[in-house]
Amino acid sequence: MLDFETFLKVDMRVGKVLRAEPYPEARKPAIKLWVDFGPDIGEKKTSAQITDNYTPESLIGRLVVGVVNFPPRQIGKFMSEFLVIGSEDDAGGIVLLTPETTVPLGGRVH
Repeated sequence: MLDFETFLKVDMRVGKVLRAEPYPEARKPAIKLWVDFGPDIGEKKTSAQITDNYTPESLIGRLVVGVVNFPPRQIGKFMSEFLVIGSEDDAGGIVLLTPETTVPLGGRVH
């Protein structure tokens, strides 16, 4: 079991997708994302295997939730700086978690 103090160390924030591109070089189909997490954190990039439910064009301007305090991770030739959060649908595709209404960029998820 995870205790609450450990959970608080996971820094999940709301960001807005600024840019999205296909990532054809990835082993599994993926999309590169550049996300603005507000003035304190700034812009971070990641690669996400979300092509079953999204196109790069459909992601621009979307609010997403990401873990911003993991160390950077090399994904092929691309350096991922955060983990975007999603859940599997019935077909196994990823559906991104997003706020129901507009919230400030960089807002912490509690």
